[in-house]
Amino acid sequence: MKNILLSILMVAVVILGFMYWDQKNDEKESLEENTALIQEQIRNVGKLVVTEGTFSQVFTYKNSKSFYLDIFSARKKALIVVNAEVSIAYDLSKLEIEIDEEGKRVIIKEIPKEEISINPNIKYYDVTQDYLNQFEAEDYNKIKSRIEKGLKEKIEKSSLKSNAKNRLVSELQKIYILTSSMGWTLEYQDQPIENSESLEKIKI
Repeated sequence: MKNILLSILMVAVVILGFMYWDQKNDEKESLEENTALIQEQIRNVGKLVVTEGTFSQVFTYKNSKSFYLDIFSARKKALIVVNAEVSIAYDLSKLEIEIDEEGKRVIIKEIPKEEISINPNIKYYDVTQDYLNQFEAEDYNKIKSRIEKGLKEKIEKSSLKSNAKNRLVSELQKIYILTSSMGWTLEYQDQPIENSESLEKIKI
């Protein structure tokens, strides 16, 4: 009788051991599949997100020089029209992300900074210049600097930067939606992202 009970006990231990091993194996395979899905989504998100806009600017450039104890002066001026194409890009291939399989966490370490590109088309009208005060390279450099400064101010006041961030957040939401659906946690700089709205509040 003891031998029969011992045999039954040994069979039960073997069956339970096999079930435990099989369950652990299933969990490992599931974890590997989930990790692979997350990595694939990160690769899909890792692209260049570009928001484009057009800005116009019109201003007058004037300059004068005095000669002979201010008796004579030489002037130059021009009407300048600028049409600029501006783009704001986030290169998401530079996203720094860590995957913690054991803790089921996806940690965004760093989001790349925005890259602003300004391509101005500058046209000069009504150009007048005296013989002793003509347009030179220094004038054009000053004009270009003034144009770039003015365009940067316009960009800051426009909705282009917020639109660019909205596109960035939209891409990051794809990672959040996937991790959330699988029971994983998405974090940014050690702070959990609890909902889609939390992404909109992150400071980049």
